Amino acid sequence: MNSISPNLNIMIKASEKASKILIRDFGEVEKLQVSVKGPSDFVSSADTKAEKIIIEELSKARKNFSIISEESGNINKKDKNNVWIIDPIDGTTNFLHGVPHFAISIALKSDNEIISGLIYDPIKDEMFYAEKNIGAFLNNKRIRVSKRKKINECLIAGSGNDINIINEKIKGKVTIRNSGSAALDMAYVANGRYDAYFQTKLSLWDVAAGIIILKEAGGYINDIDLNKHNNVNIFASNSSIDDKLGKSLINF
Repeated sequence: MNSISPNLNIMIKASEKASKILIRDFGEVEKLQVSVKGPSDFVSSADTKAEKIIIEELSKARKNFSIISEESGNINKKDKNNVWIIDPIDGTTNFLHGVPHFAISIALKSDNEIISGLIYDPIKDEMFYAEKNIGAFLNNKRIRVSKRKKINECLIAGSGNDINIINEKIKGKVTIRNSGSAALDMAYVANGRYDAYFQTKLSLWDVAAGIIILKEAGGYINDIDLNKHNNVNIFASNSSIDDKLGKSLINF
């Protein structure tokens, strides 16, 4: 593994420990699909268990860092300048339906800037991570955004009503995917699998890790208010098409 900071090393270990629970529980969810009761309570429990493990691991190593998490909300500690931002399962609906496309997302905000981020897809064993001024990586290999310039050749990730917005703004000349995981959508733009990603009304924990991964992969992202935890709007893309597409979409 390339040289990484102690903080990122802590994040990696926490995500790997939590992933064992998620992989096991995901196997159970697949079995529960055929039952009458359904797996929703089970998934909620998986979410909570994974978050508990992540918080325990991070807090053991950095006991004074504050925390923002999907399930637990704000946990203010002595150090309010350093904040872990956690989403134990980004792509819960996919998890719930036995679709193997979800991720653990952990970011570190320091002095109101994301300086480290990790998005781990435990089923595919793909770990995307980045640190400020160090670069972005997938399983220890450097990643970069795509270089596609022509909108009609691009693959864009979006969600629900946002797909209608994209089609309306760029007259449906682009291929759009709705994958169900904001974190992985951002990681895929960073890795060049997608060329852009547009979504409204997200939560900060959905996108915090993706912000630094995308930036360090050479991508473009609109300004995000890191003190706003909900109703976050994202436009992210490679640096070749951001001007053309961004002018269409950025004024959401």
